[in-house]
Amino acid sequence: MLKINNIQKTFNQGTVNQVHALQGVSFTLEEGSFVCVLGTNGSGKSTLLNAVAGSFSVDEGTIVLDGVNITGWPEHKRARYIGRVFQNPLSGTAPNMTIGENLSLAMKRGKSRGLGRGLSNKMKEEFSKMVRPLNMDLEERLDNPIGKLSGGQRQALTLLMASALKPKLLLLDEHTAALDPKTAAKVIDITQMIVTRDRLTTLMVTHSMQQAVNMGDRIIMMHNGRVAYDFKGEYKKRLKVNDLLALFDDLRRKDAIDVSVAALLTHNYV
Repeated sequence: MLKINNIQKTFNQGTVNQVHALQGVSFTLEEGSFVCVLGTNGSGKSTLLNAVAGSFSVDEGTIVLDGVNITGWPEHKRARYIGRVFQNPLSGTAPNMTIGENLSLAMKRGKSRGLGRGLSNKMKEEFSKMVRPLNMDLEERLDNPIGKLSGGQRQALTLLMASALKPKLLLLDEHTAALDPKTAAKVIDITQMIVTRDRLTTLMVTHSMQQAVNMGDRIIMMHNGRVAYDFKGEYKKRLKVNDLLALFDDLRRKDAIDVSVAALLTHNYV
């Protein structure tokens, strides 16, 4: 379970570039739940994931994972319990190392590594079984450098590595945004397969409203650093892309009204 309580983050505080990126965000993510996070650019959705991952410290609020307060933990310590896949397929893997070596590192995350022999035949057999469900013919290519793979193959392997140890929380940060539509659809299918099979508690940031409608059991819509809407249960199941578009239009309209009112008040009091 992930419990986020009133987290706040301001960047460049006290300067002309000050940005209130997170403004009192609170929600609870039940174990095994799959939540899609939507929002326009600057809404705070990726900042939220970075806060949970520990990329920076929050100004206020708490982050509790599986009953443990991790708010003050550094990113590397959280990585023992949190798997993460980034938007860029080049992130999250060592390009000059082989597929097998990258998988071996992933299986040792949070453990002492030390010195030892390379990949044993037994390990190769296990890794072949791991990659076979990806249906990308990678089980016979474990000795190939991962940097030679296509973006889709690399992203699928990154997803496999991030989820291999069944983390307490899986973070997916627009992990298909850099892929072409056909490859993105393939990676989404793999995502659904892994998350469902292993019942992983998952927080997925996406720019695709179609993905949000089709996947997961809950949608959180961010706007101006806050949770604007939180849909789950039967209501989430009934949502269509047009419904989400209408909600975004409504938020933009309210912003326009707020700006107009602020301008009017400023004019009246100058």
